[in-house]
Amino acid sequence: MTKRPSRSGIRYCMQFVAFVLSIFAMLPAVARQGDRSQIVQSQQDALNGFYSPNSITTLTGHVLITQGSTKLSGNLATLYLGAAQELNRAVVTGKPAHIEQQNDNNELMTGDAAQLDYNNISGMVVLTGHAIVNQQGHGEIHGDKLTYNTQTYQVIGQGNTRMTLLPKPPGTASPAKI
Repeated sequence: MTKRPSRSGIRYCMQFVAFVLSIFAMLPAVARQGDRSQIVQSQQDALNGFYSPNSITTLTGHVLITQGSTKLSGNLATLYLGAAQELNRAVVTGKPAHIEQQNDNNELMTGDAAQLDYNNISGMVVLTGHAIVNQQGHGEIHGDKLTYNTQTYQVIGQGNTRMTLLPKPPGTASPAKI
């Protein structure tokens, strides 16, 4: 017979996870400010769709989508265009599906999962299936599902989550305020 954790133990664990995630939320914003104003380009083996308002296009085989420093890649992508024919959303699957983006300090963020759902309007990306988000120089988070805000660097993890935070290089710590 296995012993169940006490309510206070579960509460402590949840508080600790919330604390650690709040540390990640204080890290610098990730997306380059000008990325969303750049043109969207794609390469793929085949496509099925058209360029018109409120349309859906499917890209298959060796898919690579770029917009500024943002890159999405995978085996299959479904693109959702808005009323002004702008890219609103991209759902990418692969082994793995991949996203990468640089911030204004040229720090690279990468994410890998079986599927990623990227909302180009809000900057939110949902990675599902063996998800990993890595922020250069800061650390990485693993989970079954990670919801990641590319503007604020906030991450919400669900299912088998684990995190690694890298220490700051010597001499970069902020002095304590009294």
